Amino acid sequence: MFLIFLYSIDWGAEMLGSGHQEFFFPTQNGNVAIVTGGAKGIGYHTVKHLARLGMHVIIAGNDESEGQEAVRKIKEETVNEKVEFLHCDLASMKSIRQFVQQFRAKNCPLHVLVNNAGVMLVPERKTEDGFEEHFGLNYLGHFLLTNLLLETLKQSGTCSRNARVITVSSATHYVGRLHLNDLQSRCFYSPHGAYAQSKLALVLFTYQLQHLVTADGSHVTANVVDPGVVNTELYKNVCWATKVVKWMTAWLFFKTPEEGASTSIYAAVSPELEGVGGIYLYNEQRTKSTDVSYDDELQRRLWTESCKMTRISDVGSRDL
Repeated sequence: MFLIFLYSIDWGAEMLGSGHQEFFFPTQNGNVAIVTGGAKGIGYHTVKHLARLGMHVIIAGNDESEGQEAVRKIKEETVNEKVEFLHCDLASMKSIRQFVQQFRAKNCPLHVLVNNAGVMLVPERKTEDGFEEHFGLNYLGHFLLTNLLLETLKQSGTCSRNARVITVSSATHYVGRLHLNDLQSRCFYSPHGAYAQSKLALVLFTYQLQHLVTADGSHVTANVVDPGVVNTELYKNVCWATKVVKWMTAWLFFKTPEEGASTSIYAAVSPELEGVGGIYLYNEQRTKSTDVSYDDELQRRLWTESCKMTRISDVGSRDL
């Protein structure tokens, strides 16, 4: 397993190392980022390192006390006061819209959106809007959030510094199957199948988003990252036998949450990716995603269906 380390150096830049590679990142003073699920796990370490680079970072999450505690700790560790929490429940389209309204009221730009939050292997249940939870929260919630923030991202990006959308998927997408006629897994529910489908949908969404922003000449890039196998709370829904195996082997086979955040951070701020979009990243390397994810027709069909499900225009404005 690769060992990854992140730390600050005296002049504010940050270095990320993976294996035999090291990356130096410039300071991000004046830039604004939103990280979903930024109060814990991979998201927390993503927020912390972006804040350490001088970014104004907004944690989007559904637990107020957890979020405020994360803000307190990150401010203390990074000496950056521009870290805040805003409530956003990705299982609720109403909550997502309210979050976007609150963000817009700040009248600030948006340079980086990290779609990080997610659930894994949950029992069959529905979101507030009646969607299967993996598909509704992991995918549709981020689809809607990104679309509602897209105009702000477009206004914030420039020809020399593109705004960036980073979406966290998983190697599980390689075994995912997109059932366009049954996206809610009503015919047959499998936690593993539903989770894999949601992660495949995120890859398809990223590629289609890149097609669209390229077509209209926007200074926005969209990339998808695979954090690897990371020791986080996402595994709380696995069976007891798997939990025992995980407990016994995590030190050997699992990345820490900080290590898992490295590729998201790289995608968010690396100068090497300036103007580069529509790629899949693993261990800070461009990697080929599953063959079906490059199916242009499937990307378009999923996008159109997602617009219908979230009740936004497929080609028009993204107004609330």
